[in-house]
Amino acid sequence: MTASRIAQYQVFLDKDPNNSFARYVIAQEHLKLGALDNAIAEFTEVVRRDPDYVSAYYHGGKTLEKAGRMDEARQLYRTGLEAAARTGNSHAGAELQEALSALG
Repeated sequence: MTASRIAQYQVFLDKDPNNSFARYVIAQEHLKLGALDNAIAEFTEVVRRDPDYVSAYYHGGKTLEKAGRMDEARQLYRTGLEAAARTGNSHAGAELQEALSALG
């Protein structure tokens, strides 16, 4: 099912490479498959193309943590905190702060 969801959302992304939701779903599906590098690449691309897509910072950071890339996760959380503040998303900001604090 997961691979078919990637293909399904890839169609949307092929039509519109700036479709943040489609790219985010693809990242999540790669994560479910354990394809951490692919998931990280997609989360990174989401925030590159759409710096206000705050969810991608949290889930991208968690994926970086799973890959053992703690310094990169910290940086992504910090950048996500800036995005959360900029967009007024206090809930996401609290989650990002908690994730950052947990890394020490």
